[in-house]
Amino acid sequence: MGANNGKQYGSEGKGSSSISSDVSSGTDHTPTKAPRNAATSEDSDLSMRTLSTPSPALILSPSPSPLSPQTVPNGHESPSPSPTIPGETVALVHAPPGTQGCKRSSKTHHTALIDFLPDPVLLQVFSHLSTPQLCRCARVCRRWYNLAWDPRLWRTIRLTGESLYADRALKILTHRLCQDTPNVCLTLETVVTSGCRRLSDRGLHVVAQSCPELRHLEVAGCYNVSNEAVFDVVSRCPNLEHLDVSGCPKVTCISLTQETSVQLSPIHGQQIGLRYLDMSDCVSLEDEGLRAIASHCPRLTHLYLRRCSRLTDEALRQLALHCPALRELSLSDCRLMGDFGLREVARLEGRLRYLSVAHCTRITDVGLRYVARYCPRLRYLNARGCEGLTDQGLGHLARSCPRLRSLDVGRCPLVSDMGLEVLAHCCLGLRRLSLRGCESVTGRGLRALASGCPELQMLNVQECEVPPEALRLVRRHCRRCVIEHTIPAFY
Repeated sequence: MGANNGKQYGSEGKGSSSISSDVSSGTDHTPTKAPRNAATSEDSDLSMRTLSTPSPALILSPSPSPLSPQTVPNGHESPSPSPTIPGETVALVHAPPGTQGCKRSSKTHHTALIDFLPDPVLLQVFSHLSTPQLCRCARVCRRWYNLAWDPRLWRTIRLTGESLYADRALKILTHRLCQDTPNVCLTLETVVTSGCRRLSDRGLHVVAQSCPELRHLEVAGCYNVSNEAVFDVVSRCPNLEHLDVSGCPKVTCISLTQETSVQLSPIHGQQIGLRYLDMSDCVSLEDEGLRAIASHCPRLTHLYLRRCSRLTDEALRQLALHCPALRELSLSDCRLMGDFGLREVARLEGRLRYLSVAHCTRITDVGLRYVARYCPRLRYLNARGCEGLTDQGLGHLARSCPRLRSLDVGRCPLVSDMGLEVLAHCCLGLRRLSLRGCESVTGRGLRALASGCPELQMLNVQECEVPPEALRLVRRHCRRCVIEHTIPAFY
């Protein structure tokens, strides 16, 4: 690609300015000549832009300052009294290759030390840069342009910023990456735009059309993304395995059905290859939507449904039926779920390793007993705020899940020393334990933990009335343990 870029630089090198300006949201401080046609639209040919003219569509308005350049309505800027302005959003414009500026530097024989580095070393350096930084590097000189657009550096695009025009940035980047393989970008596998609130269905439609090899997509917090865009991505990107749509309230379903806006391609079949799905804070998700997800995504191994408050136990029955490979499941703050739902989760049997039911107040010892009995390989359990749990349920869990490594039973007032003694006797490899707000816990339970769990690394006893001597005993026997407490006498 380096050779091709070198030959075509006369037309492509100028387009790189628009790309780097849009993605970095930089402000140009080099005086520019007024274009012949000031009414040129955003969608005009990228190669027609001059190197020193940023795209007016994506430039962020800088904060008012006597040093800031004045922006005119057509997007161009008048020169500032000061040549530079400090800040991350400032992108300085360098002279294009072949101009008199470069000739003057060659005549005076001033060569930067970095120019002596071979291409493989510079590529290695560039591989650690972010997407906006790569775009800035492409504007330095002809050599850096060729290196910065090496396909090996563009397996991932990461865009951040609430004010960034993410749709426009994705369109420009994918357009440039598709130049060697028209209309298709075969190298891009990961797109992360979490927190880009201006991202909409248009941006994801561009990604879906241009990136058939996409495997990883994160659009967390992009509340303008809807079902239509998600349908487009999962139907056109058959290799997609990781999808994060947390905080997208308009997303209510992920499936391939006749009702979607995209025609189903027979080569994709009726299944989606997702393995990781995060739909936390998708507050509109209901049982019917989760049923469709379960039936279309049977390969799921990680599923996070935190604060999806409309889900009920019926949704978990569908998960157990269609997603037998599930290893991690988070249902935190799904307050309509109870013991019946945990009984359905227990059907996953030996595969489940991680389970979070924090603040699911309808869960009691009955549901925990099902999980303990049928999921003996459980490693992590978060039952914080499940006030119906008692020492009896904790005992069932400890005896049936001896490989437990992390347990959170904070805010469970019925858990006492008796349950901790069973836990210390059966779960010798326990490493993290939270008892925050467990008012019934005393020094007796902590002494049992000190003698029975030598590998303990974190113990939270905040808001617990325990004697300082018991904590000192824990620190003496569990030397790697970090103790979080609210006891002034313990130091």
